[in-house]
Amino acid sequence: MNKHYFQLRLSGTYESSDNKLQQLLVEHVIDSEWQPLALSERSPGFLIYAYSIFTCQHLFMRNNCAERGIELASASGEMVLVADAEWRLEQMHISFDAKAAKGTASADDREYIISRMGQCPVSKNLPEIADTQIRLSFI
Repeated sequence: MNKHYFQLRLSGTYESSDNKLQQLLVEHVIDSEWQPLALSERSPGFLIYAYSIFTCQHLFMRNNCAERGIELASASGEMVLVADAEWRLEQMHISFDAKAAKGTASADDREYIISRMGQCPVSKNLPEIADTQIRLSFI
């Protein structure tokens, strides 16, 4: 049975206490090589869907860091999505490594932020995915 694999990564820098994006680079794997993601009207719909999941998680990560008083300097993230032959999601692994410019994240902060990431509008509308992992580390 054919599976569909999507792997995206991002790196971002931020400015101000609200973690406003200064710069964001999103890449995806094509033919085993990382390439910049440039969405257009010709982009495959499922790739756009994957991007929306990833960037929604990223938005809620940085916004909830700001809510907890953690001003970010930079962050990197990676997402792996696997769908079955019928395009039903089977696996979603998302991880972020965030570097704080100000503030320190406690274990409670980290757990709160991860729980809030699950409340982004795209995530709330995902079907049940058997293998879901969301990780946030502060480096």
